[in-house]
Amino acid sequence: MSCYDRRDLGLLLLRLGTGGVLAAHGAQKLFGWFGGHGLEGTGQFMESVGYAPGKASAAASGLAETGSGVLLALGLATPAAGAAAAGAMAGAAAVHLPNGFFAQEGGYEHPVSLGLVGAALAVTGPGRLSLDDALGHVLDRGWMVPAAFGVTAAVTAVVVGARTRRVRARAAGEQDTLFEE
Repeated sequence: MSCYDRRDLGLLLLRLGTGGVLAAHGAQKLFGWFGGHGLEGTGQFMESVGYAPGKASAAASGLAETGSGVLLALGLATPAAGAAAAGAMAGAAAVHLPNGFFAQEGGYEHPVSLGLVGAALAVTGPGRLSLDDALGHVLDRGWMVPAAFGVTAAVTAVVVGARTRRVRARAAGEQDTLFEE
């Protein structure tokens, strides 16, 4: 097996593993599969951590995770899929940020790892063992990488920024209540 063939196999394994994890997490949010809480329960959680409206946020997050995961696993529209995974995981990391880095403490380690792999796959490409390759890379052009990251960065900045303002306002309101007692 040549080095190029090993690279393609490695990219396939990375895409299948990362895509599978992302899709499973998204399915928890959307459908309640794999021990998840579905849109209703996830929506309540999203609202509690500052993503509002909660149910719409749960749907958007679930669709981004499931969609990017399936697309990454297939190696289809890899720039958009990887950028979407990175954006979704940036939103998740924002929630876990106050808990530090490590996952066992509720930290941001896991979403950052998934987001970085998604970003790396968007930049590197899916390899020859992919639908993008089979389709002649019509959804995997060089210009699509910065375009996908640009759109994703803008949307992520707006969504995470709005969440941060809500969390700060809620914390300020709680602080005011403590002083009024």
